[in-house]
This record gives sequence, structure tokens and C-alpha cells, in this order.
Amino acid sequence: MRITNKIMQRNNLSNINTNKVYQDKLSTQMSTQKKVSRPSDDPVVSIRALRLRSNVTEVTQYYSKNIPDAESWLDVTEDALKNLTEIITNMIQQCTKASNGDLKSADRQIILEQLKALGDEVYSTGDADYAGRYVFTGYRTDTSLSFDKEYNTKYEITEQLDNSSITQLTKVNTGKLLDITANNYNDQNQDYKDITENSVSSTDVYRIRLAYDDCKEGGNVKIKFGTTELSTAGRTIRATTSTANPDPYTDIEKYPNGAIYVADTGELLIGKDLYNQMMACKDDPATSDKNEGEIQITYEKDHWVKGDLRPEHYFACTSTDADGKVTDYNKSYLDGKSEKQVIEYDVGFNQTIQVNSTADECFQHGIGRTVDDLVQAMQDVVDLENVKTKIEGLQETATGTDAETLTKQMEAVEKALTLAKDKCQKMFESGITTFQGYLDDANLCVTNCGTRSSKLELIDNRMKSQKTTFETLKSENEDIDVTETAIDLKSAEMTYEAALMATGKVMQTTLLNFI
Repeated sequence: MRITNKIMQRNNLSNINTNKVYQDKLSTQMSTQKKVSRPSDDPVVSIRALRLRSNVTEVTQYYSKNIPDAESWLDVTEDALKNLTEIITNMIQQCTKASNGDLKSADRQIILEQLKALGDEVYSTGDADYAGRYVFTGYRTDTSLSFDKEYNTKYEITEQLDNSSITQLTKVNTGKLLDITANNYNDQNQDYKDITENSVSSTDVYRIRLAYDDCKEGGNVKIKFGTTELSTAGRTIRATTSTANPDPYTDIEKYPNGAIYVADTGELLIGKDLYNQMMACKDDPATSDKNEGEIQITYEKDHWVKGDLRPEHYFACTSTDADGKVTDYNKSYLDGKSEKQVIEYDVGFNQTIQVNSTADECFQHGIGRTVDDLVQAMQDVVDLENVKTKIEGLQETATGTDAETLTKQMEAVEKALTLAKDKCQKMFESGITTFQGYLDDANLCVTNCGTRSSKLELIDNRMKSQKTTFETLKSENEDIDVTETAIDLKSAEMTYEAALMATGKVMQTTLLNFI
């Protein structure tokens, strides 16, 4: 084959262009620090790069955003729960002090004030929020656990209990003893003069303490257990108040097969025969989808004060606002289909972690209601001690029949005080056990929260390691070796320059030079 100068020129120009393309490729790699600038440069590297970039993005989302967010939520929850445990521990300490039978009146007053303050604080802790989301309210993160001010919204509430909720209450009936003053102690017309030791009595009653007090007296109250249904509409349940005449705590004896609903205190007093029926009502283990031992109590409450727990976080209920708008909450609870409102974060590949604790696990109604009972029992003792002090002052100057009247009244006060102190001491002793149960529940929530935090810390460490691994693989796949590429680029430049020199000499020589 004959090689002409023209062929040599074309070949040299083609090779120079190839060297220039190679030099441009290396120059682009040096400027971008990447092996490829378009998928066609290396399809295998490009596909692998897309996969690794996706992995790095996911791990970064978990490690830099989801995990810190979950950690913050758990930290807020744990702080609130620890505060709750401190409050309940203080309540136990106050119960321990109050169970001492030799307390002075001033000591009782201090304990009384302490319990009231602790009772006001316990549910405020439950309104803890993270980034504007309430942490103890399940899926309703935009709704506070308790009411933030006074509301007049009607709620029809159905509590689902069992016969363990029925307790025995000792009620000390003091009659008009607490109304005695220096002006009326000898008033015959008002029966104060006739007060004697026999005017004081003590009654034991069975009761179910509802979640709320200050309920609607005129609302239709219903009790359902087993196949039995009772209601105020059928008059099997009588609605009244604690200050009504006759006294509901003694009047319940007249309703052995019925109940008395005490609206202002939120109590359902149970007749003896009805109590026996309820205690005999038990769940059948063979029917797992139905609780035959459940006691459903439906009642109404239309006035709420700051600090009252919102019923929609606990019960099946229906609210009716001032405009007549009706909203149903948790109706599935009545069919035994209560769903745990768990909030979970994606913190890893196919891995989630629960971050929330729900109010029913720790901020239970029984804490505040137990405080109410203890405060009332202590207040009864304090009130009787004040009456005793009044009578002792009157006895110093009284003579004749007035002195005899005051002596009888003093005997009545002494009896009432003995009964009230005995009741108070037993209730505070029982309160220690009750609050210890709530403290155990709160500690369990703290433990669960701590366990989740520990698990999240392990996940965090693993995600950190995976992030480093994927970033390393991504870099090895996409990034150039700068030293090697710089050497190749320099070599390409020298080759290109040498090619230009050689081609220049070839281009200078033609066939005419040899003629």
C-alpha cells in the first residue's frame, strides 16, 4: 500500500484530535473531581453512583434529621415523666406524714396546702410539647391534654370500668355540727341546741368514683354491665348532690337494687344488692372479643375549668359545642376495639421506633381524684377542730343551760373528730399504696422511654457507621484519584505537544520537496 503525505497528515490530525479529547476528559475530571460527567462516559459507574447516592441520602435523612427529632421527642417525654414521678413521690411523703395520728392542726393545714398544690401541678406536666406538638395526646398532637381555661362545652362520657373500680367509702355524718357559731349554738329553733353525741354517725357505702366531679346533675346517667341496664330515665338511678336532703350517703340504704348519682362529687353510690350483682359479673376467658365483666357508665359534664383533663384522650365520648356542632370521639372503644395511638419514627432501613407515651399510661384521672378524696378527708378534720376550738372558747364564759348545751355539743364534736381522724388516717394509709401504684406506672413509662432512648442511641451509632461506609463507597465510585489524574493529564499534555511538533514537521514536507 502506498502511503502518501496526505494520508500521513490525516492520520496525524486524527491522532492529535484523539489526544485532545483525552486531554479534555482528564481536564474535566480534574476540575469536577468526578470520574464521569455524563452517564454515557461510563454507564456502570453511573448506575452504581445513582444507587449509592440514594443510599447516602436515606442514611443522611435518618442520621441528620429523623434520629435527632426522635431523640428530642424522647427527651421532652422523659423530662415530663421524671417530673411526674417527683410529684407523686411528694404525694406519698405527704400521705406518710398525714397517716400519723398525732398531728397538730397546723400540721394538717400544711399537708392540706401541699396536697392541693401537688394536685394542681400533676396534670400541668402532661401538657409538655415538642415543636408545638403535645407529646402525651396520641395522634391528637394539636390538642392539649387538659383544658387551658374555663369552657362550657357539653360532653357525654362513657367510662369503661370493671368491678375493681367499686370501693367502700366511710362517710361521717355530722349533721349541723359544722354550722355552730357563737350566735346560734343555743338556738332551739334551728336544732343546734339539740345536738348531741347521737347526732353524729358513720356510714359505709359502696361507690364508683368517676373520672370527673362537678358533673351535670340533670343529665341522663346510664349503667350497663352484663345484660343489665340502669338509668336515671328509668329512675333506678337517682340523681342528686352531696348537700341534698336527705343525705345521699345514708339514703342509699333505701335503694338496695339501685344507685344514687352524686353529680357535684362525681360519685355513683351503689346499693347492696346491686353491688353483689356487679361483683358477680366477670369476664369469660372463652370470648376474647368481648368483656362480659365490663361496667359502662355514661354521664354528662358541661362545665370545665383550667386543668381538667380532656375526655377525648381517654374515653368514648360525644361533645356538643356552643354552636351545636356534635363530634364523636373513640366510638370504637365501646366495641372493645381501642387502638393504641403509637407515634413512630423511621430511623433506619425498614426500622421504626416508638417515641410517644400516651396519657392513659401515666397521667391517670385517679391521681387527681385520690388527691381530692384525701384533701376532703383532711379538710373535714380541720373543720371539726375549728368547731371544737369555738366551743372551747364559748365554754369559758357559759353557765347554766348554755354550759350543758355546749358540753353535749363538745361530746358530739369529740365523737365526730374521732371518726373523722380514723377515716382520715386510714385513707392516707391507703393513699400511700394507691400513689405507689401510680408511681410504679410512671416509673415504668420512664423505663420504657429510657429503653427507647438507648435503642435509638445504638441505631444512631449504626447509622453513623453506615453513613461513613456509603460515603466512602460513593467517593470511591465517583471521585478521581487526583494524583493519578494529574500525572495522566501532564502526560497527555506532553504527548499532545510532541504530536504537534511531529505533525508540524510532517506538514512541512510535501512531494514538491523531492522534485
